[in-house]
Amino acid sequence: MKSKYWYDYLWIWSIVYFSLGFFNILFAWLGMIDFFVPIIIAIFAGNKWFCNRLCGRGQLFSKLGGALKFFGNRQAPRWLVSKWFRYGFLAFFLAMFLNMIFQTYLVASKARTLNEAIKLFWTFEVPWRWTYKAGTVPDWIAQFSFGFYGLMLTSMLIGLVVMVLYKPRTWCVFCPMGTMTQSICKLKHRSNLNKK
Repeated sequence: MKSKYWYDYLWIWSIVYFSLGFFNILFAWLGMIDFFVPIIIAIFAGNKWFCNRLCGRGQLFSKLGGALKFFGNRQAPRWLVSKWFRYGFLAFFLAMFLNMIFQTYLVASKARTLNEAIKLFWTFEVPWRWTYKAGTVPDWIAQFSFGFYGLMLTSMLIGLVVMVLYKPRTWCVFCPMGTMTQSICKLKHRSNLNKK
């Protein structure tokens, strides 16, 4: 029997994260861990150890799709795993992230008011007012929370859809963080070769 390590249980983290955010939107900030840690590991270690071992979302997809047999178990179409799609999706994702930052800036500068809604698939606004009591924190902090939770929830839903249609961890093939860390690792590897 394969030995279990502490990081084999990080799939629980994904469930906890979305559960906490559902009841209090300010917990959305915890998702920044999943943004910074893989980048830090890629920069300093030059590998994708986060994606391979620490990603709670990937583990959750494996659990749902593998252990529970809740997936189509088909190969993803070539276009979905192609380089142009992966980098195109990364560019789109980063554009949406920067737009979220801009909306946060507008609220911080009082150019617009706090929008207590989650935007799913970057289009559909879902009222989420029960998760935040106005005035608890500065409005810009809450605005970032709503925007970031929407981004995280949208990517989770996309991952679940492709999990059902194809193999459990199909999301991992075009995950923006995975594509970004892979690019960092390639640059680091190339830089190390040039130094030799």
